[in-house]
Amino acid sequence: MKSLWNSRWRGWLLVAGGLLVVVGGIIGLKVIQIGSLIGYATAAGAAGMPPASVATVIAEKQSWEETLDYPGSLRPIQGVTIRAELPGMIKNIPVENGAFVKKGDLLVEYDVAPERAELASAQSRLRLAKVNLDRIQSLLTRRTVAQSEFDTASATYDEAVAAVANLQAILDRKLIRAPFDGRVGIREVNAGQRVAAGDSLIPLQNNDRMYAEFDVPQTRLSEIKVGYPLRVMSDGLPAPVTGTVSAINPVMDETTRSARVQGVLENPDALLRPGQFVRASVVLPSEEAVVTIPISALINEAYGASVYVVEESNGKLVARQKFVKLGRQRGDFVAVVKGLEAGERVVSAGAFKLNNNAIVVPDDAMQPAALLDPKPDNS
Repeated sequence: MKSLWNSRWRGWLLVAGGLLVVVGGIIGLKVIQIGSLIGYATAAGAAGMPPASVATVIAEKQSWEETLDYPGSLRPIQGVTIRAELPGMIKNIPVENGAFVKKGDLLVEYDVAPERAELASAQSRLRLAKVNLDRIQSLLTRRTVAQSEFDTASATYDEAVAAVANLQAILDRKLIRAPFDGRVGIREVNAGQRVAAGDSLIPLQNNDRMYAEFDVPQTRLSEIKVGYPLRVMSDGLPAPVTGTVSAINPVMDETTRSARVQGVLENPDALLRPGQFVRASVVLPSEEAVVTIPISALINEAYGASVYVVEESNGKLVARQKFVKLGRQRGDFVAVVKGLEAGERVVSAGAFKLNNNAIVVPDDAMQPAALLDPKPDNS
């Protein structure tokens, strides 16, 4: 029994010894690796990290025009959807979709054969009524007929005149003509189709001049006056379209506490279309002095925006990180409200590879182009 117990102790001791050997080997390996890393870091610190090549710009003080910017939409000064005034069958649509028409051009023609037949009959009755009226008037002067007969003939004649005028008006209303110069859209009916009163026939728009409409909150409404310059921009436009503020709604919307402002825009190249979304900017007469830097100089992080300012330290140029408060953006530039002074040198390209107090070597040849009014090539 005692020999069995001794053999068990020996087995446990062998297992424990094996574990100690394995653990000791792992610990020793890690000590060697950590020592190597410390040696590499010490050597790198002694030698110094190589300086980073960056592009720099000088923060400038500029005078920016002050604008009020709001989303808006466009609508035509002259634009309608031609609708049927009377029921009937369409006989002819002489204009092609998208064609330019002049005021008075025929757009839609009804089948008016029944009305023309009725008009011929009414004109015949009118001629007969005129003959009877002239005859009775002649007899009345000779006092051979009563005044009542003349009154009846006169009333019959007036009714015949009104019937002819009514039928002629119906014929005119069934020849639909352009109320102004413009371009027709895609027609909504075809020849041979029967329409009811109020049905849409064809749109007509004159887009030479457009209205831009946008809502301005009551807190800024007093800054806008009729006649102020207006610029609108939209996706797909090569450049902003200019105009002027033409009207301000005197009534505020009780839900949004804003008022509708309207501007007039010239549109000779037909780049603007009704219903188009635009970004409208009212140009105020005052200007604002701001410190500006290219947007490429910004480092945007979760806790705010910052820039690297290049300063001299111990005969070397180092990059020091500064947090900034930003204002309006214009083109490729942004205004810095707080945290940066005019004349300071900031890193505009290559900031992503820097850390605080990193040594830098300016290479302004790699400076990206920055414009206040960029015109990108969308082709």
